[in-house]
Amino acid sequence: MKRFYVIVVLMFVLFGTSVADEGMWIPSLIQKLNIHEMQQMGCRLTAKDIYDINSSSLKDAVVALDRGSCTAEIISEDGLLLTNHHCGFDDIQAHSTLEHDYLRDGFWAQNREEELPNPRKSVSFLIRIEDVTDRVLAEVNDQMDYQERNTRIRDISGKISNEAVRDTPYDARVRSFFSDNKYYLFVYETFRDVRLVGAPPKSIGKFGGETDNWMWPRQTGDFSIFRVYTGPDGKPADYSKDNIPLHPKYFLPISIKGEKKGDFAMIMGYPGSTNRYMTSMGVKYTMDITNPVRIQVRGAKLAIMEAYMKTSPEARLKYSAKFAGSSNYYKYSIGENKGLKDMNVVAKKEANEKKFTDWVNSDPARKEKYGKALDLINKGYEDSTAEWARQYISEALLRGPEIFMFSNRMQMIERLLSGSGKGGDRLILAADRIKSMMDSYFKNYDAGTDRKITAALLKLYHDNVSSEYYPSVFNLIDKKYKGDFEKYTEKMFAKSIMVDKARLEAFLAKPDEKKLENDMAYQATKSIYEEYRKIVDETNESRPYLEEGRRLFVAGLMEMNKGKIMYPDANSTMRLTYGKVMDYEPKDGVIDKYFTTLKGYIEKEIPGDDEFEVPAKLKQMYYAHDYGRYADADGTLHTCFLTDNDITGGNSGSPVMNGDGQLIGIAFDGNWEAMSGNLVYEPELQRCICVDIRFVLWTIDKFAGDSHLIDEMKIVM
Repeated sequence: MKRFYVIVVLMFVLFGTSVADEGMWIPSLIQKLNIHEMQQMGCRLTAKDIYDINSSSLKDAVVALDRGSCTAEIISEDGLLLTNHHCGFDDIQAHSTLEHDYLRDGFWAQNREEELPNPRKSVSFLIRIEDVTDRVLAEVNDQMDYQERNTRIRDISGKISNEAVRDTPYDARVRSFFSDNKYYLFVYETFRDVRLVGAPPKSIGKFGGETDNWMWPRQTGDFSIFRVYTGPDGKPADYSKDNIPLHPKYFLPISIKGEKKGDFAMIMGYPGSTNRYMTSMGVKYTMDITNPVRIQVRGAKLAIMEAYMKTSPEARLKYSAKFAGSSNYYKYSIGENKGLKDMNVVAKKEANEKKFTDWVNSDPARKEKYGKALDLINKGYEDSTAEWARQYISEALLRGPEIFMFSNRMQMIERLLSGSGKGGDRLILAADRIKSMMDSYFKNYDAGTDRKITAALLKLYHDNVSSEYYPSVFNLIDKKYKGDFEKYTEKMFAKSIMVDKARLEAFLAKPDEKKLENDMAYQATKSIYEEYRKIVDETNESRPYLEEGRRLFVAGLMEMNKGKIMYPDANSTMRLTYGKVMDYEPKDGVIDKYFTTLKGYIEKEIPGDDEFEVPAKLKQMYYAHDYGRYADADGTLHTCFLTDNDITGGNSGSPVMNGDGQLIGIAFDGNWEAMSGNLVYEPELQRCICVDIRFVLWTIDKFAGDSHLIDEMKIVM
């Protein structure tokens, strides 16, 4: 197993280049793989300063927010937590009303009693990482088929996880790396009382809106502030007024010295998913199926949502979070396809696969071991019609109309009503569970808008997917409504209990099996999920080919490049990436400098445009040059800056740190020219867009006047 420890960048083989700044590195391996190079680049820390399981270290200040959907960092000894505005957007919106619109106006708790609880929010601290590869792989052999191998690995991984947390308050997961060639155990401590402390108005926190999303130059103050609470004993606990602020093992000091081009910068966080070992067939699948489906479906959905949001402030407030969540990867998919095409990634992958094949075929033993890898992968991508249907039903019908997602929660009610005991206490519990969701659901629901989305997406599915994959409800629509989705949805929304809170409450107070079975929305939902399961069963027939092929392909690459450093794809586990503050050349003849200032904020103002609205107070402070100690040496207030750190989704909110481990910014976006970064790293183009921490502090201190939060932080020059 020694070769797995001596693994680093093979990207000059895979992608035609090798750069020091590329890679999402496992923190526990920094000592073996990276620290010397990091120190040469300007890092003044030791590996133990970054990751240590016996003493406090940087890892103890970096948390997975909501199980890894975003990252956040602890910035005070009383559990103050900093992340992106878009990572807290749902919580800010949930607390907002027309009278207290925290999205529009911002929110600043003046004391800890005013901090707002968020029942579904959590933060997870990494306790330790352990390589368990030998133990996991000792349980499998090459004679096992895909299912048997996976079952054995799942069983031993569960056993390892359970042993690791026995008699502790921790939770643990064994995660696969390098396409099931290596396994690590991650142990976490998760806190469930996380309260909103502060957020700038949307005109700062989301300045530029969807127009500026993924774009540079940028002037967005994309941050929000929370606080982590514990039980009186200092351990994780559900929300209680008796809880106390977390006293962390470590929190990040904040530097307001400012960053310069070429300065060392590192980021720790929880990047979600990359697929840089994907083959050319996988890239084609992404370009021809995944992204086109997402673009078609979300484009239609977003247009309807946007039209509704323009009708009133109430409508905008209801659908802001939904619109933002859907639009982010709609635009990403457009950019990713453009990047993959512009960089000719398919051809590059094919060339690298030829090198791999030549290496395999040059030795009989290698041919026996790895010769079928690419054939298996290609076989796994053969059935494009079924895969298209799977992507489409997921985007258009499962994640599209809200009525189907909500109706699916009623399946347990139906099972309990039809059972021999007719439900009893379990039925009451199931009904109460749905009742507990209703207030938040209907607060942000507009039946008329959802009806339009439902009609549009049903028709899109009908027009773009083979009839062999139609849910059975389509037969009803064809026969009874002559294929008119508008008429069908009009009747469904007029009759269904799922679209009206009062009707649903009355049903749950006295559940009736026949009434549920006859509900049009529930009937449609059942048929959609039944068809989805059929499609999944069909497409899963190719899964063993893909998984086995990928495992062999990556194992072969590791052997082919033995001695070269290689990093694993992101998988929502903690990683470190290091590089420098950098400008870049997005296109011929254009050089974008590495920072922006408040001047650009003023220049982008479009009066009356919700995306480019500039607060009057911000303008006054700009013209007065009222920046305080947060001004740069050049006299301006820097808003955002660029680094060449290697990040992806999940890194949102990650701390950007200098060579002393001090916080200098918050990562919040990638750049448009490198949207293909999840599949291939392009060193000349790929950049991380960061909020300058001085803009964050200025907004809190000078703009919002919330100096008590500044007093809580450790600020250094």
